[in-house]
Amino acid sequence: MNTKTIKVDYLARVEGEGGLIVKIKDKKIAKVQFKIFEPPRFFEAFLRGRKYTEAPDITARICGICPIAYQMSSSQAMENILGIKVEGALRDLRRLIYCGEWIESHVLHMYMLHAPDFLGYESAIHMAGKFPEVVKRGLELKKIGNEIMTAVGGREIHPVNVAVGGFYRAPSKKELEPLAEKLKWARDASIETVKWVAGFEFPDFEMDYEFVALHREDEYAILDGKLISNRGLNIEIRDYDRNFEEIHEAHSHALHSIIIRRGAYNVGPLARFNLNFEQLTSTAKALAKEVHFMPECKNPFKSIIARSIETVYACEEALRIIQNYEPPEISRLELHPKAGTGYGCTEAPRGICYHRYSTDGEGVITDAKIVPPTSQNQKQIEADLRKFVEKNIGLDKDKLTWQCEQAIRNYDPCISCATHFLKLEIERE
Repeated sequence: MNTKTIKVDYLARVEGEGGLIVKIKDKKIAKVQFKIFEPPRFFEAFLRGRKYTEAPDITARICGICPIAYQMSSSQAMENILGIKVEGALRDLRRLIYCGEWIESHVLHMYMLHAPDFLGYESAIHMAGKFPEVVKRGLELKKIGNEIMTAVGGREIHPVNVAVGGFYRAPSKKELEPLAEKLKWARDASIETVKWVAGFEFPDFEMDYEFVALHREDEYAILDGKLISNRGLNIEIRDYDRNFEEIHEAHSHALHSIIIRRGAYNVGPLARFNLNFEQLTSTAKALAKEVHFMPECKNPFKSIIARSIETVYACEEALRIIQNYEPPEISRLELHPKAGTGYGCTEAPRGICYHRYSTDGEGVITDAKIVPPTSQNQKQIEADLRKFVEKNIGLDKDKLTWQCEQAIRNYDPCISCATHFLKLEIERE
């Protein structure tokens, strides 16, 4: 009997800790388990008993890379309870700070975490020896995303200016103007990024995904919209719980999300690109055509191209908002607490981030549910791995290990968020 074991104690270049076990018997897959063993952090539990106005600041601490997603989804859920809607310049500011998060998060993933896989390097530090200008470009791009978050949010990590009803303080036009020239450079640099990543060699691999994303007819959806899929899903955010559920798997501390009666689904840049291509800017659409990356792409390894195109969009959208910005008369809408249940869902860099809260008449949170993007992708990641190993079962130990890790990094998983990876072990019998 020929038995092989592949073990990677901790997967590099992802956030958090977890493991994967693949068992191969008689050259067939006997078991695939994507295990998250990072302990739960109980955010939903300790939100209960807190004031509704505290939710954006508390939930921001779930993630240091995408705090805006949690702040925006929680704010919108509370505003849903209060019956108010943030519009005009305040809504533009929300899109602006979200664009900053998309830029810094997408660029971090593409340049520092994912590109080394395609170029054969252990890390971005090793890659910098041969590609110093490329790495410098990535660092400068990420810095500009962070500067947007600081200008609007007060600081780049866990911003403190986001509030239910708007912002504690709206920046002046003069404060935002210096970002315009930087964003013009960032737009050009992001265009070069698209051409760079589109030239990578991608494994010949496709999955029959159900893609899920927010959608609006009038703009590339980031803040709000209906939840749609390529298989007919078309629902309001308040109907999320009727269509999706979280299930517990014994091998993981994190819940797995599925579409009821349908199973695993895919959220994130690839889903958004495929479902919302027509809402991209003309520049972004033209670039996609130029590099021959068009809907409907079902190769998860090409998600890095979708991220690069979204970075172009985010730079252009941020520049548009700053150039047209006029400070609002008030920075935050008037708030009056009330009892009720509210729903919020926005597009984090990694995919939809769903929040549901209930409050009493004093505005005290009595119940909370948070479903981050990585939780929603977990079941699909497992399915990807099963099919990928089946297709590449004859690869040697080192190459199969490397590509299994890369298959997981396609999703840019934020495992700390998902705990409510990677130790890799492949057994052959």
